[in-house]
Amino acid sequence: MQSPRLVATDLDGTALRSDGTVSSRTVAAFSLVENAGATLVFVTGRPPRWMHTVAGAVRHRGLAICANGALVYDLHTERIVDSHLIHPDVLEEVVRRLREKVPDLSFSVEYEGGFAHESDFLLGGWDSGEVAGLQVGTNTLTSRPCAKLLALHPTMDPDILHAAVHGLVGDLVTTTHSSGRALVEMSAHDVTKATALAHLAMTRDIGSHEVIAFGDMPNDLPMLRWAGTAYAVANAHPEVLASVDHVTGTNDEDGVAEVLEKLYGS
Repeated sequence: MQSPRLVATDLDGTALRSDGTVSSRTVAAFSLVENAGATLVFVTGRPPRWMHTVAGAVRHRGLAICANGALVYDLHTERIVDSHLIHPDVLEEVVRRLREKVPDLSFSVEYEGGFAHESDFLLGGWDSGEVAGLQVGTNTLTSRPCAKLLALHPTMDPDILHAAVHGLVGDLVTTTHSSGRALVEMSAHDVTKATALAHLAMTRDIGSHEVIAFGDMPNDLPMLRWAGTAYAVANAHPEVLASVDHVTGTNDEDGVAEVLEKLYGS
């Protein structure tokens, strides 16, 4: 059987271990992919500002689809090369609807070049070092285009919150979640990991049947459903495990590397 021409993998909870590191085994498996002439793409909810360590670990090779499809990031130059942003008028309407119907939400945004948040966004267990950014009021928060709008609730179940948010603003933005917290991530309408990956594959004349994808959380589902072959890691969200035909070891067991070694190893 011919090996896939493109490997797409999520990072946190999938290819990265729980401590956020890339194991030496996984780095070696990524090298096998590239040495075989296949394309390796990291497809993540992370913003580019959280990609420097990963870029170094993979020797600054390849591309990353960041912010759930909103940004394409060149790991060699560490620059954004494509973007699909939420316009300010849409941001304002989304925040207005959610404030009206879901009490106690706080908001933040990922811009192309930074992060801003409301004063109470750090509630809910976030580490202030991880989300350090400009603290602003709501009017300023929604005043310019952004890659991702985030809504955080201090107590709600993540799946219940996502369902509520999707029902209220799903006609304006694409909603998903990936952190295990009551945090909903919103991208421009119809922008997902799958749309960005499909566009990238098309530019290289690669069909979905030639793609293998790995993921663990609901924000990976569009990509996993689009790819010809889809794997969940064993630690994945129940909805993801129920949606794929293949399951590999957990992220801490180098489950992604295990599959890639079989496909691309000598």
